[in-house]
Amino acid sequence: MSGKGSIPKTLSKKLSDKIRVGQIVKVQDIEDTLGAPLFSPVQTRQQRKINKTQLKKLIEPNNIESTDNTKKKVVEPVATKKDSKLKDIGVKQGSLVDNIKDAADKSVLNAIDQPKGSVKWEPDNWRLILQNIRKMRSDAIAPVDTMGCHKCSDDEADEKTQRFQKLVALMLSSQTKDEVTFEAMQRLKSNHMTPQAILDTERSKLEELLKPVSFYKNKAKYLQLASKILVEKYDGDIPSNIKELEALPGVGPKMAHICMATAWNEVTGIGVDVHVHRITNRLKWLQKPTKEPEQTRIQLESWLPRDMWQEVNHLLVGFGQTVCKAVRPNCAECLNREICPSTEYKVKGKKKIDTEIDIKNVDESASKKSKPQKQKIM
Repeated sequence: MSGKGSIPKTLSKKLSDKIRVGQIVKVQDIEDTLGAPLFSPVQTRQQRKINKTQLKKLIEPNNIESTDNTKKKVVEPVATKKDSKLKDIGVKQGSLVDNIKDAADKSVLNAIDQPKGSVKWEPDNWRLILQNIRKMRSDAIAPVDTMGCHKCSDDEADEKTQRFQKLVALMLSSQTKDEVTFEAMQRLKSNHMTPQAILDTERSKLEELLKPVSFYKNKAKYLQLASKILVEKYDGDIPSNIKELEALPGVGPKMAHICMATAWNEVTGIGVDVHVHRITNRLKWLQKPTKEPEQTRIQLESWLPRDMWQEVNHLLVGFGQTVCKAVRPNCAECLNREICPSTEYKVKGKKKIDTEIDIKNVDESASKKSKPQKQKIM
């Protein structure tokens, strides 16, 4: 038999070695390809119906290459042999042509084997932006460099006392400028600052030592409550894990993660304060804009390499203090002015890109007189 009549017979013979009568095959067979003129006596109508449905799930449009008179399709035979492999079968206007590709040509196979969603999201140009921020930070000293919490402990004290003092500095730093926190720590250290010394100090005197730290009355109360726990449960030391640190009165996630890094030399997460929160939203380093620092931390940690977690806090805090301020950021002097998605840098009298994010966190240096607000612990 020759011509068109031989095609179904040849196809049936090929399939009989792989498929038993009555068996539902895993992948749609060649005769079920849309528009194909062929019919296979091996499969029933119900089987072809099932295979037609499976085709839509298993074969994406990009996996079928079409030319003017040729259609190529990836077929997965039933695994009856140990070394069963995918084959490309070409159908060319009524004639069946076996076309097993060379091993070097695996583009279609790779497209199928690639799991969906395997590419991790990350923002555009983030490495270049971060490198530019490093350059700007190295050119100018920020308050965090000389008066940050890591600079507030007594270098001559024992390690346990230094850890406690770093924790206290972090507790005082919430919504307070580094300069104010640093001065308050100097006053506390002159009073022999240990957990027991904090407990022995009258509340009113402790408040005076903290003033003008933001919410100094609340923070004085938290300091004494936390010191009591440290004396009774930790022998005057601080907890060495994030969970127990966050359980202390007046300690939030930002403080706990920075404390683990500075006091215990262990990176557990990114410390997100108002500067990190504001800048990462401006740079669109987050898949979705965030309103809370903890939301920012979770999104930032999802893509930023872990070995940069500790560095990014210090870099962005200083960058926010000197260049990318909450009010009137100095975009003209920023090395990222051409690639920042929220830049206010003007080109020929027009704004290059209008800022799209309304940052509600206002820098402490530009705070306005308003009604008293509740302390927000980060």
